[in-house]
Amino acid sequence: QGQLVESGGDLVPAGGSLRLSCAASGFIFRLSDMGWYRQAPGKQRELVATHTSSNTATYADSVKGRFTISRDNAKNTVYLQMNNLKPEDTAVYHCNARGFKGASVESPRYDYWGQGTQVTVSS
Repeated sequence: QGQLVESGGDLVPAGGSLRLSCAASGFIFRLSDMGWYRQAPGKQRELVATHTSSNTATYADSVKGRFTISRDNAKNTVYLQMNNLKPEDTAVYHCNARGFKGASVESPRYDYWGQGTQVTVSS
């Protein structure tokens, strides 16, 4: 059973930086597609960034040029470096992992979520 644990959320002033971490266990991390999502109170959950097993990264338009997603397969950890933070970045940030449980696309898929970590950006 896969597990994801986020950390690194904090209260930070506008213009500041944070690095979120997501520690993974229970699956073959290096073969997973990882993502960061966020949800602010009263708003829909949105995709922030993804990082595939082949090291392809994508970003929401709202964070391009400010956020960087990366992974360390030796540590089974995915990161989200957030720079030049804005108040609208305030949200609970969740880590996600998707992939195949077996060695091929014939295998069942998994979809794991972490509990989230709070990021609050003050004006």
